[in-house]
Amino acid sequence: MKLLSRTGILRTIILLPASCFALGAYGQDLSVPITREEGRADSMYYDAIKARMLDDDKQEMTLLQGVIAMKPQEAAPYYDLSRLYMKEKNLAKATENVKKAIALNDKNKWYKEQYANILGMDNHYEEAADIYGGLAKTEKQNNDYLLKASLLYERAGKHKEALAILDKLIEKTGDDENYLMQKQQIYLKMNDLESAAKVTQRLIDDNPTEGRYYVLLAEMYENNKEPQKALEVYKKAQQQLPNDADIQFGVAEYYRRTNDTVNYSAYLKKLVTNKDLDAEAQMGMLIELIQQAGDDSLKKQETIKIADGLAKLHDSNAQVQDIYGQVLVLNGKPEEAAQQFKKSLAIDQSHFDVWQRLLSTYTARKDADSLIFYSRKAIKLFPNQALAHFMNGLGYVNKKDNQAAEKAISRAIDLQGDDNTGLTAEMYSTLGDVYYTDRQYALSDSCYNKAIKLQPDDATMLNNYSYYLSERGTRLDDAEKMSKRSLELRPNEPTFLDTYGWILYKRGQYDKAREYVEKAVEGNRENADATLFEHLGDIYYKLNKADKALEYWKKAKEKGSENPELDKKIKDKKLYE
Repeated sequence: MKLLSRTGILRTIILLPASCFALGAYGQDLSVPITREEGRADSMYYDAIKARMLDDDKQEMTLLQGVIAMKPQEAAPYYDLSRLYMKEKNLAKATENVKKAIALNDKNKWYKEQYANILGMDNHYEEAADIYGGLAKTEKQNNDYLLKASLLYERAGKHKEALAILDKLIEKTGDDENYLMQKQQIYLKMNDLESAAKVTQRLIDDNPTEGRYYVLLAEMYENNKEPQKALEVYKKAQQQLPNDADIQFGVAEYYRRTNDTVNYSAYLKKLVTNKDLDAEAQMGMLIELIQQAGDDSLKKQETIKIADGLAKLHDSNAQVQDIYGQVLVLNGKPEEAAQQFKKSLAIDQSHFDVWQRLLSTYTARKDADSLIFYSRKAIKLFPNQALAHFMNGLGYVNKKDNQAAEKAISRAIDLQGDDNTGLTAEMYSTLGDVYYTDRQYALSDSCYNKAIKLQPDDATMLNNYSYYLSERGTRLDDAEKMSKRSLELRPNEPTFLDTYGWILYKRGQYDKAREYVEKAVEGNRENADATLFEHLGDIYYKLNKADKALEYWKKAKEKGSENPELDKKIKDKKLYE
């Protein structure tokens, strides 16, 4: 019987190579003329193949059913129909059709493969394994059949059958890692730890320089509650391969699981500078060591040395240089950190977060020029980053160039979105500081009002704004409320105590004012600011204690006060307001 003419077969092979296996099932005899019915079936089957090419499953199924109706003794259409039912997850129909295909042509391996696949999908693992086992007997060069049979027997719980097939595969191919690993897993499922260990030892013997096999054996013992045997394996492994990263990592994990923090940390340190481990993994371990160090100064110093070694090991890795810089920042070494951030940016300048960290190391007044210089470079690369403009503005604030500061910070505010109200509030409050020093009080108040609306419980902003108001002697009720709130948020903060005391002073409550400012001085001890002593001197003067006032004014002078009015107070022994 024939469904395709010779020309039709050639066209199909050219157009759809993937379908040729199905066409081979027909076994056509080209010397026998075809009937009209056969020609119609031929054409319909060809149309079904075209529908398949167009991914039109519905049309293909309709056409295949038509072919079967005309030629029910042809195997291939049943096979193709089974495939479509598989796609629909209709396993009953898929099984029915593939079994018909096999009944009509039991020599076709593709039909049997499909049947085995359907059985596997339907959880009939043993039957599927039997089919693959049968195929392996006829297709002796195809090891996949044996492997699939073994996997399916394993799923069916037929462990002995699975092992027997794996032994055949190993006999044919040698000690293949995949086959041995599968044997090991089967033995473990059988709770046969000894046999599983022997298989793993076989992997070690075949590959004595592969550390991961030692780790595999040790973890197997550990998972089966034999930690002492696991430790023995690790000790032997370290003797054989002392610098192997897999073994070091395995040992580290062993000590972590057994809560031996000392040895765990020791092996993390080895791993962080192991040349065979990738930089990303080592950075993760370094971060863990940093977290372990906490506030321990000795451990923190040790992390610096380890980070330094890692940076030297990966001297062309921008991220590693950046991490080292962060370690230095955490350890109070901003100047050294800045150098590392520069190294990172010299390798890769495309990460704004590194620029941000670099700029943050230059926020001290003495570093104003560096902050301005590097923030300009960042702005060139990231012109729409609000933070770069803000840091530029801070540089000018520290240089006391208020005009440039105002321009840069205003630009930062324009660029800053609504996703970070804290940063926006800080920008407004800093701009408020700039306007205040320029005596543009209305603009300063406007900025602070906006800042506090965004961050109503920011203690520093509340303190600064209330102090500015008190200095001007305006809106003292508001100033007192804000100052009191700042102290609720951060009790006993010396600067906040001074502000509250100064507001009381401005309101004529001198005894209470003295109480708060003295607390501020005591809280700062030797580090008390000159302003605190000057304030205390002014308060004592109001309390009619001129000698005491003079004493504190002189202390303010010793502390480096630059207030020109202070010299006049000391000289005349009199308060000038």
